[in-house]
Amino acid sequence: MKRVIISGIGLNVPDAVISNEELVDCFNSWVERENRTRDDGEQLQKSSADFIYHASGIKRRHVHTPEGILDIDRMTPRIPARGDDELSVTAEFGAKAARNALVDAGMDAADVDLVICAGSHLQRMYPSIGIEIQNAIGARGAAFDISLGCSSAASGIHVAVNLLRTGAHRRALVVTPELITAHLNFRDRQTHFIFGDAATALLIESVDDGAQEPGRFEVVDTSNWTQFSNNIRSNFSYLNRAAQEDVSVIAAEGNLIKQQGNKVFKDVTVASHRFIVDFLARHGRTPETVRRFWLHQANARMNQMILKLAFGREIGPDIAPTILEEFGNTAAAGAVVALAMNHKDMVAGEYGLLCTYGAGYSIGGALLRMM
Repeated sequence: MKRVIISGIGLNVPDAVISNEELVDCFNSWVERENRTRDDGEQLQKSSADFIYHASGIKRRHVHTPEGILDIDRMTPRIPARGDDELSVTAEFGAKAARNALVDAGMDAADVDLVICAGSHLQRMYPSIGIEIQNAIGARGAAFDISLGCSSAASGIHVAVNLLRTGAHRRALVVTPELITAHLNFRDRQTHFIFGDAATALLIESVDDGAQEPGRFEVVDTSNWTQFSNNIRSNFSYLNRAAQEDVSVIAAEGNLIKQQGNKVFKDVTVASHRFIVDFLARHGRTPETVRRFWLHQANARMNQMILKLAFGREIGPDIAPTILEEFGNTAAAGAVVALAMNHKDMVAGEYGLLCTYGAGYSIGGALLRMM
């Protein structure tokens, strides 16, 4: 089995930012207007910037297209449709991150023989977004899509690493374009503040046994785990039209992202703690022997609880950095953003664990060692 390294990391983070205060002002204005129309006495509850930060650790989020999000008559980004012969929005978003990963690795796209688009919010079923990205950047070989909620990037790494180890491919790009704000119900108090947009890419390649790449990570092992749960769910589908009397309109209300936050927090905290401890134990390691944890960037309190269970004590941001204040939850991209922004101080021989968790339930991990 061949050794595998991460030779390039690429990000594509939109410039536009929406703060908690801006989001709350829009949401509360809509709530006031909506409550005036309700005759049954059941009134919607307003939100607050303080509530959002306390509940999640988020202060702002970067968004692909801000236009329309803060318009109470729309509360959805305004992203024009593109023709079939134009590069799709999601492929364009991911291709930029892929090119940045290639630059980081000093590699040409023609040297890549596998592209995996691994995201929780894919624009369509076919043609594969991965194939479209492959074509856009000039890569060769094969491409396909993987979707496993917020564990999509980790599952993409898991598949790519094992294909590279067997010699089926030589170099793979795992691209995670998360344009989530277009799928988000900005009128749902439980979820309207959670997500932001970002795209990431990892260039992963097989190397000879004696190869040394200082400053790069060797992938020691990867692991995935799933267990069915309805507590995080999206029902948006082509079948929505078939369930309606009026087939000229596809209903979005009630079919977008929804979750039972308290249940998710409890279930995922327990399962992720167990996953981390067991995964490390398979390699004779404990949490104390890992220099850095790049955890899924969903909720700061959840991450603190997971690591407190694993370590038996409070863990600071040097060991487990968070990017939630600035970026919000960028779904499958979040842990890779945290990795990209928090690894250059690590020295040869130190270990890091990338771990993601989300809908499914699903958990994915990659144990890395600095070369």
